[in-house]
Amino acid sequence: MRTFLKQLEAEGSIVRVSREVSPHLEAARLIKNAEPRPILFENINGWKVVANLFATREAIAKYFSLKSTSDIVPYILNAIDHPTKPERVERAPCQEKELKSTDELPILFHAPKDGGPYISSGVLMSQDKDYGRNLSFHRMMLFDKNKFAIRLVPRHTYEFLKRAGGELDASVVIGNGLNILIAGATSVEIGFDELTIANTLKPLKVVKCKTNEIEVPAESEIVIEGRIISETHSEGPFVDLTETYDIVREQPVFEVKKITCRKDAIYHALLPGGFEHKMLMGLPREPTIFREVNKSVKCLDVYLTPGGCSWLHGVVKIKKEHEDDGKKAIEAAFKGHQSMKHVVVVDEDIDIANPHEVEWAIATRFQAKDRMVLREETGSSLDPSADPQTRMTSKVGIDATKPLVIKGKNFNKVKFGD
Repeated sequence: MRTFLKQLEAEGSIVRVSREVSPHLEAARLIKNAEPRPILFENINGWKVVANLFATREAIAKYFSLKSTSDIVPYILNAIDHPTKPERVERAPCQEKELKSTDELPILFHAPKDGGPYISSGVLMSQDKDYGRNLSFHRMMLFDKNKFAIRLVPRHTYEFLKRAGGELDASVVIGNGLNILIAGATSVEIGFDELTIANTLKPLKVVKCKTNEIEVPAESEIVIEGRIISETHSEGPFVDLTETYDIVREQPVFEVKKITCRKDAIYHALLPGGFEHKMLMGLPREPTIFREVNKSVKCLDVYLTPGGCSWLHGVVKIKKEHEDDGKKAIEAAFKGHQSMKHVVVVDEDIDIANPHEVEWAIATRFQAKDRMVLREETGSSLDPSADPQTRMTSKVGIDATKPLVIKGKNFNKVKFGD
């Protein structure tokens, strides 16, 4: 992370705040105001804090030295298909120093109605005796000096906890390279070690924790070692991906055992509902959609739109070869990302990152009578309009591709040259 930060500083593309800033609401306001520009605070409770590092596709392409943002999805897919094991070391920067408690960390209180200060950029690492290692994002609300209420949905960490009898060793790493963040947000089957995806994206080293057997990225800025215990605590409200408050729930408690960090550690703050949150959560779903659509039709690109919270709305570009390819692509896209509720399929001449071009394709190549409506489907818990108990929602697919056999119309946009 700090290597990329130095690169941005050398380019003069980072906002620096030298004065002291409060972690209670003020820092979040400044992060939001700076979006999508990266921002570095030099003094939040004596810490350096960085945010908005990976808030754009251009930043992500730059981090991985890719020529174009269109190379991102194939690059991530390649890492999923060719996982490699990271090197283990005995000494690491992330263990240079020990902290006494969470009081020493600059954990931000983001929004006025939040349930408490939240760690939102931490990647939780856990392991199971049969399935091995798992990486995943979980927001963590601090409610006591060394206790967090941790939001767990019924996925891999939840399954590990259940299989362990209700208590599970875990470590939370903060201040990571983009390879770790992308891997932690990638959706793969249980038992797939996401750290091997991260190592293919960019080689890394790991070190064993001090209080458990979990290996963590050696270059992380901060490591919080602990255990998810049988105790529960209310968690929330919290601003989620949709920029609205999520509800309060009873959630498991993560109890801190030890905190290690670099001597000059930099804390990575992730603004809830901000550009960076959406980018890191939504973009890793695009390869999943791409792969699923490509099973049915020739998929060229996928884009989860910022206006759709980078989660609920998607655009899929295909090379149309049969009249029903649009319909097949819609069905496959919903299968590839079940939280998505609106998807638009377009031809290869449309720039899917340009909302004006996508809207133009809908206006000129689509008839509402041809829409695909799925009336009772399981959607996302993040969608305020879905049923709060069952997550049931309606989904709409729009085939905005031009017909292969044209009858008396012209569907191609006239070009006037450069």
